[in-house]
Parts: sequence; structure tokens; C-alpha cells
Amino acid sequence: MTDFAAIILAAGKGTRMKSDLHKVLHPIAGRAMLHHLMASIDTLGPKRKVVVVGAGRDQLEAALGDDAETRVQEPQLGTGHAVQQAEEPLGDFTGDVLVLYGDVPFVRGETMRAMLDRLHAEDAPKVVVLGFEPEDALAYGRVIADDEGRISKMVEFKDASEEERACTLCNSGLMAARAQDMFDLLRRVGNDNAQGEYYLPDIVNIAIADGDTCAAVTASDPGEVAGINSRAELARAEAQWQELKREEAMANGATLRAPETVFFSYDTQIGRDVTIDPNVVFGPGVRVADGAHIKAFSHLEGATVGEGAQVGPYARLRPGAVLAKDAFVGNFVEMKKSTLGQGAKASHLTYLGDAEIGAGANIGAGTITCNYDGYFKYKTTIGERAFIGSNSALVAPVTIGADAIVAAGSTVTRDVAPGELRMERAEQSIKPGWADRFHDTMKKKKRGETK
Repeated sequence: MTDFAAIILAAGKGTRMKSDLHKVLHPIAGRAMLHHLMASIDTLGPKRKVVVVGAGRDQLEAALGDDAETRVQEPQLGTGHAVQQAEEPLGDFTGDVLVLYGDVPFVRGETMRAMLDRLHAEDAPKVVVLGFEPEDALAYGRVIADDEGRISKMVEFKDASEEERACTLCNSGLMAARAQDMFDLLRRVGNDNAQGEYYLPDIVNIAIADGDTCAAVTASDPGEVAGINSRAELARAEAQWQELKREEAMANGATLRAPETVFFSYDTQIGRDVTIDPNVVFGPGVRVADGAHIKAFSHLEGATVGEGAQVGPYARLRPGAVLAKDAFVGNFVEMKKSTLGQGAKASHLTYLGDAEIGAGANIGAGTITCNYDGYFKYKTTIGERAFIGSNSALVAPVTIGADAIVAAGSTVTRDVAPGELRMERAEQSIKPGWADRFHDTMKKKKRGETK
């Protein structure tokens, strides 16, 4: 495929969102809509990416980092004027240009490739337009084209005749052209219209008037080119994405007992023979291995669930939670930055934070790892086959040896040797002023670290 550059238009204010967050940064399945689009573009290996920004420039530049160049459109004088802002950063680039929209996030890489391939077909069109055929064409602009996709006219709905309105091929606004052709045509676009703006689709009619060929490629699914301009449209886009992801998970061998109640993230990985009960939510960064069972009302984020492991119901796995093969966490168990070894169990009412738990260990109800003193985090290590009795507090840093037993109700502040029984049920002691001295010391230490 010929080298190409992607120009992404994202200068709109998005006023219908009624949000301080830039429109294209609103998330779908845990990922900003702009990043959904960028990920699709990246599958084709673009040479350059230029994002045209306006209001909310700082937010977009922070979100993009080094992933794309940005250019400001100010004032905002239409889509044609927006594309012109990318001419200078592209410099002497001589490849193809693909014009996309930051609020149209679901365009597939295959569709972009089809547009670029059509640009280099035998009839060598000057411009390729992405069309779509919705169930109801409503007031979309029409693309009048023959059976080979060669365009004879682009017309706005309000200017179309009854015959033209009967055409079902609509204009998505996405286009491809060779860089020199794109910018040469744009220089000829006028703004003699009610808004006084320069419209990108005008380049098609200019090229046709010159006697050049322009062509249309039709999106296989109208949902690919759905624009998002309001909270309601954002919700519909989320629903659309989730429905596709659920179908994909089931097609790949997972059982979803109530698919409409399961919510995936953009990067969720689900193995074969996984069972997912109703009302489960996957945040970003979750991998679930073959044969695992995620029970109802569980929430997972940044977690890895091993083969045959069980989670929930009503469990929460936070970032860094790892369940090895056949491990089990039950109802009202929370894990964060902790590993539960093969066959280990934490059946209910437990918090495991910054912990490493060996294979076959049993964590009793009400156990907590006390990993935070208000200033720093500390680690708890529990050996293989250790048994932690109910309502125990393990004050990190602490190590519980293999095969050790911690009696129920214990507060463990010192290491427990392998095979040892530890019972800590001392009478309450009072140390006046100790907490004040502790806070003073730790604040001094904290200040020293942050200098």
C-alpha cells in the first residue's frame, strides 16, 4: 500500500455534550473515542498523523502525547478550512491523505484500506468518498454514483431533487486523495454559502467539473460512520460497541448467561469455556484464561484471572490482582496488586492488598492485609498451604510461612515461621501521645522524599 497520512478533524467545540471534557475524549468501553479511531488507523501503519484541534487544545495534546502532530484551526471556517491546517505540517509529503473525524470512532482499518486502494484503481479517481446506506437516509447529503462507484454529483439534502433524494447512498464526510490533489482542490473551494464556510465535500464537485473521476466506497455497516455529538449518541455508541463485543466473546467460546448485562472494556481478553454470570463489569486491562468462572455482580479492572479460577459473586479485582490456576475469591472479596497462588482461596469478606499468597493457602473471612500506614504501602507474604483464621489483621510488612496457622481474631505484626501457630489476642494497651509522634516523624520523612 502507498504511504499515507491521516488527518483527523477534532476542532469542534462539542457544545451538545455540555461537558468540560473535549467531545472526542469521552470514553467508549473505557477508551476515548479519539483513541478508538487512532488504534484503527495504526493497523495500517500511517507515515504521518495530524490532528486538527481548536477548543480544548490542551486536553487533546495531553491525551495524544507524541502519537500525532496537532494543528490549531482558529477561526473555525468549515471542514475544508480545517483540512487545510494540515498542509504545512505535512510539508513535502507526496503520498495519500485520509481525512477522518475524531467523533466518528468506529471506522475499521479494512474500510480505510478500501478507500486508499480505490484511490489507486485503474480509473485513478482524484477523490474517494466513503458512503454509507442507512436504514433511513433522513437529511444526509447524497452521493450520486453509478454501479462502479463513479460519482456524478455530491448534493446536500436541502438542494437535492426528489430523484436525488431517492438515492440511498449518503455521504459520511470521510475522504481520501493524493496529498497534492487534496490541497490543490481545497485552494479552489469558496465560501459562498449561508455559513460563510469552506466545505470539504466541495472538492468532489470541483474535480468532477474539471472532468476528473471521483469515486465512492460504501461502508459495510452504517454503524462504522456514526458520529457522536451528544450524551445520548455516546450512550448509543457504547451500546453498539458492547453488543458487538458480547457477540465476539460468545463466538469465541465464552458463555454469557445474560449478555445484555455484561460490560466489557476495549481491551478485555476472554478465553474459551469461560462462564460470565449476569451483571459483570470489566474495566481496562483484564485477561481471563480458559475455563474461568466470573460470577454475578463482580467488577474487574487491571486483573489477570487464571485457568479454571473463580471470581465472585460480588467480588472486586483492582489493578494488579492476579489469580493463578484454580484460585478462588468469593463474595465481597477485594484484591489489589496481589497474587493468589494456584488453588488458594479467599472465600468471603476479605481485603488483600500488596500481598503474595502461596498455592493452596486459605484466607478466612474478615481477613485484611494492613498494607498502608497513611504514608507508604507495605507487602504481606503468605506461604503455601498457610491458614489464616477469620477476622485476622496482617500488619505489613509481614511474612507468614508455609503451613503456618494464624488463629482467628489475631493481629499479626511479626513474621510467623513455617508450621507455626500464631495467636495474637493481647489486651488493649494505650500509649498516650504515640500517634502524634508518629505523624510528626512520618511527615518529616515524607517531606524528605519529595524534595
